[in-house]
Amino acid sequence: MEIIDSLMVKIALIGLLGIGAQWVAWRLGKPAIALMLVVGIVAGAIGLIDPERDFGALQEPIIKLAVAVILFEGGLSLNFRELRQAGGAVTMMVLIAGPIAWVLGTGAAHYGAGLSWEISALLGGIMIVTGPTVIGPMLRTLSIPARTKNILKWEGIVNDPIGALLAVGIYAYITYEGPNANIAAISMDVLAASFVAAVLGAALGFAVTWLFPRGHVPEFLKAPLLLVTVIAGFVIADLIKHETGLITVTVMGMVLGNRQIYSSQALYRFKEDLAVILISGVFIILSATLDWETVQEFRPQFVIFLILLLFVVRPVSVLVALLFTSIPWRERMFIAWIAPRGIVAVAITGLFAIRLVDHGLEGAEVLVPLSFAVVIATIFAHGFSAGWVADRLGINEGKGDGILIAGATRWSVALGKLLKSLDINVTIADDSQFALRRAKEAELNVHHGDILDEAHNDNIDLGQYQHLIAATDNDSQNQLITADLGPEMGYEQISRLANDGTSKSKIGHGRLLFESGIDFGTLLDREQEGWRFSKTNITEQFSEEKYRKNLDVDEEPLAVFKPDRRILFFSTDARPVIEEGDTVISFIAPDTPEERKADRDAREAERQ
Repeated sequence: MEIIDSLMVKIALIGLLGIGAQWVAWRLGKPAIALMLVVGIVAGAIGLIDPERDFGALQEPIIKLAVAVILFEGGLSLNFRELRQAGGAVTMMVLIAGPIAWVLGTGAAHYGAGLSWEISALLGGIMIVTGPTVIGPMLRTLSIPARTKNILKWEGIVNDPIGALLAVGIYAYITYEGPNANIAAISMDVLAASFVAAVLGAALGFAVTWLFPRGHVPEFLKAPLLLVTVIAGFVIADLIKHETGLITVTVMGMVLGNRQIYSSQALYRFKEDLAVILISGVFIILSATLDWETVQEFRPQFVIFLILLLFVVRPVSVLVALLFTSIPWRERMFIAWIAPRGIVAVAITGLFAIRLVDHGLEGAEVLVPLSFAVVIATIFAHGFSAGWVADRLGINEGKGDGILIAGATRWSVALGKLLKSLDINVTIADDSQFALRRAKEAELNVHHGDILDEAHNDNIDLGQYQHLIAATDNDSQNQLITADLGPEMGYEQISRLANDGTSKSKIGHGRLLFESGIDFGTLLDREQEGWRFSKTNITEQFSEEKYRKNLDVDEEPLAVFKPDRRILFFSTDARPVIEEGDTVISFIAPDTPEERKADRDAREAERQ
């Protein structure tokens, strides 16, 4: 089968298997990483993919560069605003929980798995990492407090390079050729290289955020230049000291994630799409290396190590670190359980295993099967139990019933006030602080920022909303919001306002609010004339038929509020059923000329 043996076919096959596994996992609602592991192991077992044979010397640099880009993408999602609630806990997780986990993990590897102290210390250092590539997809499926999500996300991304550097220092100590291994000298060497790598990452991040806003780089070159800069920074730092490139790309991502680069949304989508492709490919390649010979290295006592890692090392290190923080005990218990390992753990362990075997260290060959066992055990244990544990601890917030409105206008604020009167959680998002003033005066929840950027960077949790209304004064922005967030929320849960007559005929950009598809300008004009929102209770005596007959010309229903707190919006292609017990929200005209004049006078008084 010469065609199958072609490297080009193998690369295409890896992409197909990785993305295919993610799609199937999405359809089934299961952890994607778990399915990718299974697919990769099967592909390697039947000989479809043999990374060592297919890629040879290219395998290590491919994996390292892919991990660098993945960590950079993770760094971009670390917004310092998230630390307002979780900052102290994140610090404790890095400075306290990390070292405790290393010490306990070293002991578990030595006494549980029967490894030498040197190899145990190396493995214990690597295992403090909690893979962001696993944590991210897992957190998206959970409806838990934002504080808990932020702690787990920050820990996963920040601890990855720290775990790698611990392994670098221990490896340097193990392979030291002098008469006496000088721990202080080795530590200073690693710390100095780490500092240089961090400075390099910060410098590259500031350079990019200086160049992009000033027009020194054309839009079509921004994404390629960013990718090349990430790779170059990683390689330069890695040449100074192995694995310090992970610090460079993480710091660079954090700088870019917290500074304005004034670029198009395509740049953010590019880095997300690239990360998804790389995660798929790397997981397939790494899991395909798990052949029968590697599996045979697995020893029964390794199970003891896994049990200690899951039920002793993680819980003890987390609970001690968070002991004197303000985090509620239920959230502490959840964090103490969730610690899946991913790409970085397997990749780094594999690299050091090869080097230690070449160095002649006895027992180093078991590092690869043991690291795979940790990844498989933690992904399945934590990935499939996270929702159940959150339920039992009482921190599962369930499917949100709020309404998110993009665009702070007079019309959207008026709608928000009526929805709030029904005890519905309403949030109005806008990138203009000035526009949000009216919503704040109405005591509505507000979110300052571009909704697309905020959603993609996980700064706003879409899971707490049952419906999104795109109601900005820009028709292209409304269409972009519905097209971009539709796959995540569901297109039936997003409605938009038509901004002009031509937008009504466009297809594939979300549902148009109101049965008539009335445009934004007309709505504002009517609101200025005194039109208002009203709510009508449907009863046995006052049916939908009577309600419809009471509507005047151009008056129409906007939504139906169900007794189970669902709110269904009318649109050009959706007609919710109105039943007894429902509350209908309508947009209606003032009843009399006198009321119209009173409304206009009241609005003039408000503006003065």
